[in-house]
Amino acid sequence: MKKIFPIFVIVFSLLIGTHELLYSWGFFAHKRINRLAVFTLPKDMVKFYKIHIEYITENAVAPDRRRHAMPNEPPRHYIDIDHYGVNPLDSMPRKWKDAVAKYSEDTLLAYGIVPWHIVKTTKWLTEAFRKKDIDKILYHSVDLGHYIGDSHVPLHCTENYNGQMTNQKGIHGFWESRLPELFSDNYDFFVGKAIYIDFPLDYAWTIVEASFNAKDSVLEMEAELNERYSPDLKYTYENRGQSLLKVYSEEYSKEYHKILDGMVERRMRASIHAIGSFWYTAWVNAGKPDLESLMDKQMSKALKKQLKEEERMWRTGKIYGRDHQD
Repeated sequence: MKKIFPIFVIVFSLLIGTHELLYSWGFFAHKRINRLAVFTLPKDMVKFYKIHIEYITENAVAPDRRRHAMPNEPPRHYIDIDHYGVNPLDSMPRKWKDAVAKYSEDTLLAYGIVPWHIVKTTKWLTEAFRKKDIDKILYHSVDLGHYIGDSHVPLHCTENYNGQMTNQKGIHGFWESRLPELFSDNYDFFVGKAIYIDFPLDYAWTIVEASFNAKDSVLEMEAELNERYSPDLKYTYENRGQSLLKVYSEEYSKEYHKILDGMVERRMRASIHAIGSFWYTAWVNAGKPDLESLMDKQMSKALKKQLKEEERMWRTGKIYGRDHQD
């Protein structure tokens, strides 16, 4: 952020933190989820992933940064399933070609494609394992983790993704960024070992269904809580770098977290286990290649350059699609 005044700049944001925290799950939670997913893997995979755990952690947010470089990136992160009628989970075909035939590709892209993109990215990861292409293994592992994480967020499955339709603008970042940052240190992240997923598309849709079924609680519980708090108790200000940010107060956050009754923890735990399971499934489908032969290899200069350019565009460019900072 450029210095405009010698004093703190007051930024009226209902999210916490810096520019990094204006996206799905928040950068903090995405990094934690991807990192912990590594430990769900079997011994034939976990050593390779541990060697690259810092890359997998730090680049867990790469798809969000890519939204400044690729106009086709945003719909990969969500699906506004309630756009498709009163009983959308019954009316929406699960297979891509059937959904396109019913609603058109333009419509699907306009309202999000996350369950289908999870499956597509899994196939890309499988091919990367088959070819023992370390760049693509790491790249697609990170991306797959991000999209799976996003699909576990209830507000990634509704047109009212930031409470803009119910006078709750800012709830997106509140639920997925502020709450994990404040309370996830006390969560139980022992989720067990990754499993093989027989039908990845069905599994992806099961995730979306669970998220969609939770979105009314996310919105209604906060609306009820809001009735009991005056603005001076609901919000506070926190210093972050060169900014003084307006955020949800710890008292208000604690009460909301309490009435959600473990929802954020459950969705984070489910994300971790699902990511590990999709990674494992891709590896099995590739024929369980020996990853020991890749231990001494490093990612290419070309991939490092690509990631650096994506970060540069994130810091300087205009975001495509949705922004949840308000």
